[in-house]
Amino acid sequence: MKALMLGWEFPPHILGGLGTASYGLTRGMSLQEDLDITFVLPKTYGDEDQSFLKIIGACNVPIVWKDVNWDHVNGMIGSQMHPNEYYHLRDNGIRYDFRRIGTNELGCVGFSGRYPDNLLEEISNYEAVASVIAHSMDFDIIHSHDWLTYPAGIFAKNITGKPLVIHVHATDFDRSRGNVNPDVYRIEKAGMDIADHIITVSNLTRQTVIEKYHQDPSKVTTVHNAVDPLPDVDSFVKHPRKDKVVTFLGRITMQKGPEYFVEVAKRVLSKTKDVRFVMAGSGDMMNQMIHLAAKSGIADRFHFTGFLKGRQVHEMLAESDVYMMPSVSEPFGISPLEAMQVGAPSIISKQSGCAEILTNAIKTDYWDIDAMADAIYAIVKYPAMYKMLREEGIAEVNNIKWEYAGQKVRDIYNRVLGII
Repeated sequence: MKALMLGWEFPPHILGGLGTASYGLTRGMSLQEDLDITFVLPKTYGDEDQSFLKIIGACNVPIVWKDVNWDHVNGMIGSQMHPNEYYHLRDNGIRYDFRRIGTNELGCVGFSGRYPDNLLEEISNYEAVASVIAHSMDFDIIHSHDWLTYPAGIFAKNITGKPLVIHVHATDFDRSRGNVNPDVYRIEKAGMDIADHIITVSNLTRQTVIEKYHQDPSKVTTVHNAVDPLPDVDSFVKHPRKDKVVTFLGRITMQKGPEYFVEVAKRVLSKTKDVRFVMAGSGDMMNQMIHLAAKSGIADRFHFTGFLKGRQVHEMLAESDVYMMPSVSEPFGISPLEAMQVGAPSIISKQSGCAEILTNAIKTDYWDIDAMADAIYAIVKYPAMYKMLREEGIAEVNNIKWEYAGQKVRDIYNRVLGII
């Protein structure tokens, strides 16, 4: 079976959980011997792991025919794509007049590889690239990850007649606390309406899809995320220190509830001074949180690291005595699994998808500042509680594998394709 996957992020160049989930799921699915995955990204860099799938950069797919020689193509994109593949796409894939879209000397359109101010324009351009790929490649099923790729998935389905599965990693109801962007909602709703099946990362998200987007429950299946095993997990250690460390790691946006983390820190520090709080990440509320920490009189015990990536993430989590995720609406939330993997006890909001599968994490409502503060105080003050959550958490998370999630997705493929 051949799957065409349309995504927006992939390691090592990730901006959030979408890239981590895309990598983990495709690795888990690759363990199935008869499944070939081609994964399309807006922008590639040449350092992506292609040992278990094929990656195509939309930035290297010609949407306008250009007469260019092999050496020139190789010089421009040879580190990311073999020139012969470029010519195959150019000669077999272009069916529409995309001259209105600005292209380079190879006939390709540029992408930021991020979430720029002109994001809707990039989504539209990605859709044009998908049409070229759909005309020139052979595949059995289309799999679109998150709303940014739904228009491309719809276009590919309309061209080929192949079934479309969309993967809802989040909805705009999660990102906006209910203040939904009508353009985003329209794209999300169209993708869900046209898809042959919808995968959600939690039952929480499934209910949102059913209730807010008016989808048939029989069309929506939950496949919980997982976590990749760390081959060098023993290299991540917590160094001895007097002060305990409590960490928030993620985008500093209203969806993640960073203000509750600051309020909890204030409550804990009113009881004990031997705790430091770390807010790791970046986002549009970062300056607001810096001012809130200062206004709360805890700036000397509160630290901002900025965006962390790669090994830095696990190093920070391993140094933490407590990991806290007070998300207001979290479709899943992989970071608590990553924290537990390196031995950091986790406190998570009941409004997160991962709360559906984690037993050895403390769960509170995101707004219950007193409960979160009490949980932190207990963990940092009672070694037996810390030890129990640490050991049981490691054992639990080691059995939450992407291979299992991948098999569930394959079962969905089989149902959609009518394979018994």
